[in-house]
Amino acid sequence: MDPIDPIHSEDGQDEDLSDDSAEDFPLFSEDDGDDDDSGSFERQGEVPTGTTPLEVALLTKLDDDKAQDIVLIDLKGKSPMADTMIVASGRSHRHVGALADHLLRTLKDHGLGRAKVEGLPHCDWVLIDAGDVIIHLFRPEVRVFYNIEKIWAVDSAHRTPASV
Repeated sequence: MDPIDPIHSEDGQDEDLSDDSAEDFPLFSEDDGDDDDSGSFERQGEVPTGTTPLEVALLTKLDDDKAQDIVLIDLKGKSPMADTMIVASGRSHRHVGALADHLLRTLKDHGLGRAKVEGLPHCDWVLIDAGDVIIHLFRPEVRVFYNIEKIWAVDSAHRTPASV
């Protein structure tokens, strides 16, 4: 078929566009359908595990939403303000905002619909205070700047100097 030829003829009779060579290409591959995450979107590392159902739900939601560098900090015995702090990064303003929105929905599902939120309009650093759990969501540049893990002496790639 010439690239300039119309697909439909002028008299209403459609041209046969079937191609016998298409039989050589099956619609379905031999792939069994199991996703092994070996593609270009590899995970950043192991996701920490929580001890309470709320922590597990929040960490699972962050992992499902592709949050980066998720860190769980145990504050029991270190601070009276909360038992756990979760720190994670989003790739952009929009990603941080979406992570925050989804976490707020998860908190509401667990009966904590009145969690306090700061920083949502700008989405550089969003703080969610859910009582026993405090969540910090950052854009990567902002997370490196504030380096909040250092305050709680957590080993983090954000506070180690880059290798030369």
